[in-house]
Amino acid sequence: MTAVSPMLELTDLILEAGGQDLQRCMQCGTCTGVCPWPRVRAFSPRQVLRLMSLGLEGYEEEDLWTCVTCNTCVTRCPRGIDLIDVMRAGRTAMMAAGAYPRTFSGPLASLRTEGNPWSGNRSERYAWAGKTPIPEFGPDKQFLFFSCCTQSYDSRNRRVAQSMLDIFNQAGVSYGTLGTAESCCGDQARKVGAQDVFDDLKEKNTALFREHGVTDVIVASPHCLQTLNHDYHAPHGLRASHYTVLLRDLLRTNKLPLSTPLNAKVTYHDPCYLGRHAGEYEAPREVLRAVPGLDLVEMPRNRERSLCCGGGGGGLWRDVPTDERFAVMRVREALDTGAEVIATACPYCTVMLEDAVKIADAEDAIRVLDVAEIIAQSMSTEAGQ
Repeated sequence: MTAVSPMLELTDLILEAGGQDLQRCMQCGTCTGVCPWPRVRAFSPRQVLRLMSLGLEGYEEEDLWTCVTCNTCVTRCPRGIDLIDVMRAGRTAMMAAGAYPRTFSGPLASLRTEGNPWSGNRSERYAWAGKTPIPEFGPDKQFLFFSCCTQSYDSRNRRVAQSMLDIFNQAGVSYGTLGTAESCCGDQARKVGAQDVFDDLKEKNTALFREHGVTDVIVASPHCLQTLNHDYHAPHGLRASHYTVLLRDLLRTNKLPLSTPLNAKVTYHDPCYLGRHAGEYEAPREVLRAVPGLDLVEMPRNRERSLCCGGGGGGLWRDVPTDERFAVMRVREALDTGAEVIATACPYCTVMLEDAVKIADAEDAIRVLDVAEIIAQSMSTEAGQ
């Protein structure tokens, strides 16, 4: 029998990188029991944490990079352990050693040079607005609108961002942007363990916000929401809100005139970072129910039990086999409800679900729309359904 020599220095590196919760794990296995991955492949968060705590080889292999930070394990852990942060710390240790998936190299390089992970030119961060003028943020503006990189550079998500501008302008929202000076919030960089990249992005954005006196931020992405409110540690009183909460407030104050009917059965997919991470489930549903003709139906797994799309924690950058993609499973669940539209409120979810609709060969049966697109259509007298 071959003796196994623990590498306790690796465990020390994980603890130093912020994974102190590793020492509190009692190996009950609840995380593995609730994790969505075992539905499609062999994966055990408990086993990864066990190898980490013992300093044994193996934790640094593929399983370390499998977690998509859906937060299901964290919400169910009987000891309240932040498994996501432990995984992040383990990844940080491997990043420092240069051992990480090669598919991360391009996005991380782009974040360093252009401030976004999509190899897009910084000068084109708001090019999606086209001829629609975007106000510049200043003392006379209530909100900074912080565009997600995915909406800035992904062609499908640009249409969502345009819908947001239409809504803000029609509803009279006091907002502005800081244009090309903005950088990615750094969510994916931090979650994959590239702490140096995240720290640089955080420093640049924090200085920018402070310079312009930004306190209230409206974000398009739940990932930006989590990052600005928690990972940035709310510098100088910074508060970020998701746009669906703003829409709900506008609806309640009669500033969201919804008149054009959708006339479709819609099912709402809860993004992990808006739901399990931020605890917001009702705002998107409230505004969807207010759309004339919209029939909102629920998938069996909804709210805190929602199935992850698979895009978080670097999932957007990994090549996952078709039969292991959560988004494909989610599309099939949506089809089972009889819905004609999957509504969501996260750029990552839009990317993953759009791709899944094609994989499932369901383009003639169902389409993916962001909540903002649905609301903008209902506010427009020219929207044809």
